[in-house]
Amino acid sequence: MTDASAGFLHSPFGRRAAQSDDMPEHRYAQEALARNKREGLELAVKARVGALLATSVLLVYLNPQWNVIWYLFLSFCLILVGLLQRRVGRVGQSRAELGLLFLDLLILTVGLLAPNPLIDREVPTALIYRFEAFQFFYVFLAVGILTYSWRTIVLFGFWTLTLWMLGAVCVSLFGIIDPRLSELAIMMFPDYPDLVFLMDPNIVNWDLRVQQVVVFFIVAIILAITVRRYQDLVLNSAEMVRERTNLARYFSPTMVEELSTKDEPLGQIRSHDAAILFVDIAGFTAYADGRPPEEVIDTLRAFHARMESEVFAHGGTLDKYLGDGLMATFGTPLPQSDDAARAMACVIAMADRMDALNADRRIDGLEQIDARFGLHFGPVVLGDIGANRLEFAVLGDAVNVASRLEGLTRKLEVKGIISDEAVRAAGVHTGLRRAPDQVVRGVSDPLAVWVLD
Repeated sequence: MTDASAGFLHSPFGRRAAQSDDMPEHRYAQEALARNKREGLELAVKARVGALLATSVLLVYLNPQWNVIWYLFLSFCLILVGLLQRRVGRVGQSRAELGLLFLDLLILTVGLLAPNPLIDREVPTALIYRFEAFQFFYVFLAVGILTYSWRTIVLFGFWTLTLWMLGAVCVSLFGIIDPRLSELAIMMFPDYPDLVFLMDPNIVNWDLRVQQVVVFFIVAIILAITVRRYQDLVLNSAEMVRERTNLARYFSPTMVEELSTKDEPLGQIRSHDAAILFVDIAGFTAYADGRPPEEVIDTLRAFHARMESEVFAHGGTLDKYLGDGLMATFGTPLPQSDDAARAMACVIAMADRMDALNADRRIDGLEQIDARFGLHFGPVVLGDIGANRLEFAVLGDAVNVASRLEGLTRKLEVKGIISDEAVRAAGVHTGLRRAPDQVVRGVSDPLAVWVLD
């Protein structure tokens, strides 16, 4: 790295330009940037190979002589560097990738400015500028925006500026000069010094060289800003995915889709009727006592997975896990006309899933586990609770009643107890039988209930 480029990297504008974008903290953004980087590298390599192959064919067409092999060799080297960049490229700081980028530009600069060693005759080195070869840097810049970070694009522009101007200095100081050609140009246009300046093959034309690199650097800055905006979009998209994933842990897919289109916050306090379901494993403490922890956890995972899938399949919300049980709600955060009916169908489906699970456990020689259900329908209050760490909560007597109905299943020795309010709201009691009214703690009058045997 030259002293000039080192100074640029330590300047306020170029500081940390040797890095790719800083890695964000959360996992989804990291994965999004890494995925974007991989896809960009693949596209960049394909674009590079395609561009260089097309250029090679063009060179052979324009110069069908054996000395074109030199340029074909340089094209091969550039393809090889691109393949190496795909191998070492990653999100975050990568000195190897930056080294290959510098090598890329160095090969291109040398290939465009150095005399072809396979040409025997000597011609003025400055004559190379007549072919306007600098435009090839734009091709590499366009390929670079597919994969490089915005800081690296700025560095790309700065290194191009530096190498091209250094190349012009070398051509001016050490290049081949043929004074006779300058004399011929003067003889041809004795009264037109401007034309002499343009036609003299020994002149580097510093004004044009400076113009080329300044315009290129401006374009690189503009593209860097574009890349930065694009990466911001990638991060914003990753943030949205993270938020939707967090929602999907608690709400059904249809509810996630609904919530993602809402502008109102979940934490707004409100009250409406909802169905509350509690599910628990009967006698789980005794079951877990003395068993290997791995077996206990595997049992819980199998149980929770089946219960959770039914909650989501019936459009419910997973409020929380409660050790060996869970609480689910239907009608939160947004109420629907069939909340109670979906909750009732969920209870029946959960009972069927438990029968299937126990059938598999019996085949595997494992002990049966029995789930108990308590369902109630009534008014609840919804909103955020907490001070520093907020939690969306569902509160009210309906929650307490549902929990206590689940607790009564042991006393009545049934799978589930559903309140008459839930049955009437659902409009169906298929598969249920009416049971005697039950005294529920916290409820003044005995509660009419239905049971699932």
